[in-house]
Amino acid sequence: MNQVVDPGDVVVDATVGNGHDTVYLAKLVGPQGHVYGFDIQKAAIEHTATALENAHLQPSVTLTHAGHETLATVLPADQPIKCAIFNLGYLPGGDKTIITHAATTLTAVTALENRLATNGLIILMVYAGHPGGQAEAQALHDHVTQLDQQTFQVLQYGFINQVHQPPYLIAIQKR
Repeated sequence: MNQVVDPGDVVVDATVGNGHDTVYLAKLVGPQGHVYGFDIQKAAIEHTATALENAHLQPSVTLTHAGHETLATVLPADQPIKCAIFNLGYLPGGDKTIITHAATTLTAVTALENRLATNGLIILMVYAGHPGGQAEAQALHDHVTQLDQQTFQVLQYGFINQVHQPPYLIAIQKR
């Protein structure tokens, strides 16, 4: 993210969780940039709002208490996005029955691909080891392997000799 995001950029935290990535992104874009954050869980929005308040970063962030599949209706239609981050699965320390799903994640990723600035980046931390995670991981894999290599380059990074299906990263960069 540090090599892609500059002060003044517009970025997305598609799953704000406990707010760590949102705060980090807000620091990267600075007061002239903007972060759009989404989460379906009210507790996640509240944790993130508190973290932003503690870091004095609230003015550069818009939090939306809704799933990331709604981002196309929240983001300005003509606004290029420099970076978006997803931590899939469930909220750490939260309700483990509320998880991300393939359909909603693919809706959000596709919307972001269409708005991604040149050299922009979508980062997905994929947790296949939880119930429903394998289906989401497979749907993402199927989607990203079909992206036009002239328009996007896709990287998958993760451990291959670990037990319990550790998370892995997928990065989609627009050329």
